[in-house]
Amino acid sequence: MTPLIVATQNPGKLKEMQQHLADLPWQLQLMPPELDIEETGSTFSENAILKATQVAQHLGQWAIADDSGLEVMALDGAPGLYSARYGTTDTERIQRLLSELQGITNRRAQFVCVIALARPDGRVACQAQGICVGEILLAPQGQGGFGYDPIFYVPSQHKTFAELSAESKRQISHRGEAFKLLRPQLLALQTELG
Repeated sequence: MTPLIVATQNPGKLKEMQQHLADLPWQLQLMPPELDIEETGSTFSENAILKATQVAQHLGQWAIADDSGLEVMALDGAPGLYSARYGTTDTERIQRLLSELQGITNRRAQFVCVIALARPDGRVACQAQGICVGEILLAPQGQGGFGYDPIFYVPSQHKTFAELSAESKRQISHRGEAFKLLRPQLLALQTELG
């Protein structure tokens, strides 16, 4: 199996990627803790590419990275790239967002995820973007998930991300959509891997 370095220190993200790529001949591994990639891009795509290419070049191995966040239409796309830095805890981030939306009726939002794969020399091999459209509730609902999941309502499911089973969320989420689009590209790379 070909090693594939996941450009993160987060074991949860590694596990999630392993579930999406379980049937492919990649052996996913976390990047070394001493590597620190600064996300200086101005888009999700730029940040995903930046992380994947820098890890690949540094280690001389295949690397995969994602960048994702929540975009709220009434807030001109905020928190966007700063979704994880909108507060120090999930509760703080949710409260800040709900406070900023107080009195606003347009609560349309979308989660966006871009995944990039880089070759060992740092060249981008492929990338894909997934989007899940929903709306922000007035108050949290559900106990599952993490981050903004309790306030992100998916009309087609009649549930928040926090109310969905892990399998259902994996199928319809922004990350799930990105992996669906990435899979054919990954399969096409099998000949390059030898």
